[in-house]
Amino acid sequence: MAHRLDKIDVKILDLLQHDATQSVADIAAQVNLSHNACWRRMNQLNAEGYIRATVALVNPDMVGAGLTVFMSIRAAEHSEKWLKAFSSSVNKIKEVVEFYRMSGDVDYLLKVRVKDIPAFDRVYKQLIQEVKITDVSSAFAMEEIKSTTCVPLPDA
Repeated sequence: MAHRLDKIDVKILDLLQHDATQSVADIAAQVNLSHNACWRRMNQLNAEGYIRATVALVNPDMVGAGLTVFMSIRAAEHSEKWLKAFSSSVNKIKEVVEFYRMSGDVDYLLKVRVKDIPAFDRVYKQLIQEVKITDVSSAFAMEEIKSTTCVPLPDA
């Protein structure tokens, strides 16, 4: 069972999610802990699942994935078998970077990162070939105004 976060834990998480390349010594200094105490807290936060992963965020424009497309999908049916097939198909498509089951008028929302419209069309065709879908609506992002991987943290 995860422990209750205190102010120091929240500060450590905040520092890490803004820049995980900081050394334990740098983080310890910023939260007024010894190196060892900070290291133990960081390990505990990691072990308890507060930290899912430590990654490098790649610039999509630099690697040819600068076009963002949001696909709204209505399911052809609502069964576990269909969902497994759909999930399997979506998870095979590397250009799909986020995948959500939704409430409301749309059943699923996919965030797709591609080079251009022909690349998106290949993703679209791959998806509709593998699974029956009732409706697909795609919206192309014209400008990225805010994008963050930082999760809003609770007040301790």
